[in-house]
Amino acid sequence: MYLVKTPWLLKRLYPELIWNVNQTNRCIYLTFDDGPIPIVTTHILNILKQYNAKATFFCIGDNVSKHPDIFKQLVKDGHSIGNHTYNHLKGWKTDKETYLNNFLQTDKVLDTPLFRPPYGRIKKQQIKALQAARPDIKIVMWDVLSGDFDINLKPEACLNNVLKHTEPGSIVVFHDSLKAFDRVKYVLPRAMEIWSNAGYEFYALPV
Repeated sequence: MYLVKTPWLLKRLYPELIWNVNQTNRCIYLTFDDGPIPIVTTHILNILKQYNAKATFFCIGDNVSKHPDIFKQLVKDGHSIGNHTYNHLKGWKTDKETYLNNFLQTDKVLDTPLFRPPYGRIKKQQIKALQAARPDIKIVMWDVLSGDFDINLKPEACLNNVLKHTEPGSIVVFHDSLKAFDRVKYVLPRAMEIWSNAGYEFYALPV
């Protein structure tokens, strides 16, 4: 069970988190979680280049260590980089100290203020611990969840999810993972073409 559009109540409960960006401009903030990995991340980078688009990649530290060349390409292409923990930890099932140490392990490699909690699950005490460890941290959530990770979701339905709910300033979540690949490779170029024709531009989240 997951919500495609983040409800306003959740945003009010966690006002210290970033849910969307400036809503006065026709800009969309595409984000990709769980990479970098071969084939999938590279495929996404090629699509983004076609539209002269910048995006934000929330990287798992272990994947960066395994695939440094792909990570370097992300940086070379001018995309923003975010921390997604070293081992994709679920905050609700992880104690504060373990969570913080896992974050810091990745922070040593990426050195970025952008952070997204895996699964969007994080405790208040973990938020405070991260803020204390890195005062400039920006904990980024989203207002549109594509559902590309859902293996039971048809690509056409995934496309409808993002087209129906994305608006100016939206932070949209995709995944550069094998699990999501069938959907993201279908949805991303089609959605970007429609958005581009509607006058939208694609920006990376500011660091």
